[in-house]
Amino acid sequence: MSKVIDVLLLFALPASGKAEVKLYLEGLPAARRRDELHLGSLVQLTDYSYVYMMRRASQVLRSFGHDSAFFDSDDAPMKDDRDWGMLIELLNEDYDDLLAGRQVEPTSAAGWLLDRYDAARARCGVNPAFRRIPDDVREELVLDLEAEAQEMVALRNANATIPLEGCTVVIAIARGGPEGAVPPLPPPLGYQHALARFSDAVLSRASILNVWTTPEAARRNNVGRSAAGSNGGQSVLHHGVPPAVMLHDYGCDDMDYLVASSGRPGTVEVATRGRTWRVPVGRFDNRVDRTSFLRADQAEWPEDRVRELDADLARALGDVVAAGAPLRD
Repeated sequence: MSKVIDVLLLFALPASGKAEVKLYLEGLPAARRRDELHLGSLVQLTDYSYVYMMRRASQVLRSFGHDSAFFDSDDAPMKDDRDWGMLIELLNEDYDDLLAGRQVEPTSAAGWLLDRYDAARARCGVNPAFRRIPDDVREELVLDLEAEAQEMVALRNANATIPLEGCTVVIAIARGGPEGAVPPLPPPLGYQHALARFSDAVLSRASILNVWTTPEAARRNNVGRSAAGSNGGQSVLHHGVPPAVMLHDYGCDDMDYLVASSGRPGTVEVATRGRTWRVPVGRFDNRVDRTSFLRADQAEWPEDRVRELDADLARALGDVVAAGAPLRD
């Protein structure tokens, strides 16, 4: 039986087609996914749920007239850019627990989540958000977030029960910088900084698949996706990023720069903690949209578009393997 890519870092701007690609790969027959795309059963980690809960916590804190911790409004970018690093620290924890098959049973899921935010922030040199708020405010905040935090714990614990033999762990994030910025982007912005914060345990097993689109195309797609979400309910395929955030946080990205400046073709160099990793990279070119049709019912997918998608994904993931991707049985 052929080996599969061990850890796949799925990097893409919001509304780039990343969600569509993930769902498409997940729905493929296992044998075809393995033999044609070098992927096993997919175990997925993402920082999206952490950002969502940061926004929820900020909403509740603002309603009490308290400092909002992460976001000054529902449409605003992060108050402290160092929280991008905090999110990677949380993913490192999730990956470690996944490898160890470690489950958690906190007395309060929301209280556990707030403590994790504070601890991860401290590792990034940021003041804790929740340790100094009044006890009554924290109690109300925990009550408001508890049900959603319990869902996060349940998903995390379910992941921990999955035997990783024959699996590919997919870690999905979006990173960028302000419109008009020129790489190299200053820390803590961009993929360069995110990669440097990933743990050695992740980097030693990692490859990158970049769903490649332009910031302008991502903004256009985001408008359409937001409209669909407002009409048909929020989902992984139909949710929008606030326009100010698209311009401030995702107005550019540094993937082109990282690929072009690497000393070894087909890789991205990551210098961190006194050593240099060369992470294999493949790019699925979605600058001309190849994925939006996947939002329709599968019975409506045009066969020629599916064949083109299969070929493009196989090419990008083949590039990852050819560049020396770490594989697992």
